[in-house]
Amino acid sequence: MSRSQVERHLVELGDRLKRMRDDLRVADEQLAHFADEADDARLRSLVSETPLADREHRDAERHADAMRRHRQELADEIEQLERRQDELLDRLTAEI
Repeated sequence: MSRSQVERHLVELGDRLKRMRDDLRVADEQLAHFADEADDARLRSLVSETPLADREHRDAERHADAMRRHRQELADEIEQLERRQDELLDRLTAEI
């Protein structure tokens, strides 16, 4: 791969990493919201001991779990992109 190709890939990776990190920040905020909702629903379920409150708690917990998985997927993808960026930087500096 030529130096210009490596540089182009680095720019593309940098842009993608920036977008992914922004997405991760949003996912963190959403996860905090869903986790708070799940905690509130759990408390309501414990206090009211009704089937409806229990179902609302399970639903809220499912939403929080889905957001946890999504957040982890984003974090994993960012980690992969950072490794790829490091490889390209190593290749670029090896050419100097």
